[in-house]
Amino acid sequence: QVQLVESGGGLVQPGGSLRLSCAASGSIFSSSGMKWYRQPPGKQRELVARITNGGSTNYADSVKGRFTISRDNTKNTVYLQMNSLKSEDTAVYYCNAYRTEWGVVKYDYWGQGTQVTVSS
Repeated sequence: QVQLVESGGGLVQPGGSLRLSCAASGSIFSSSGMKWYRQPPGKQRELVARITNGGSTNYADSVKGRFTISRDNTKNTVYLQMNSLKSEDTAVYYCNAYRTEWGVVKYDYWGQGTQVTVSS
């Protein structure tokens, strides 16, 4: 079983920055793709950023140029650097570890989430 533990959330003013971390237990991290999702209050969960096991990245249009996803396989940790934060970035942020082979999902693990609140 894989456990994902997010940290780094909190209250920040508009225009500020935060860095989220997601530490993974187990031995699958380096072979996993990793994603950050978020769920704003009263809305559905949405994909924010993704990084493959090879290091390729994708972002939601709403965060391009402001957020950066990265990973450190030596620490089994994925990061989300969030800059120029806006009130609409307020959400619970979730970490996800996945692996697909030939289009079939082999595993899909979730963290418990960390709250990010952007407010003055």
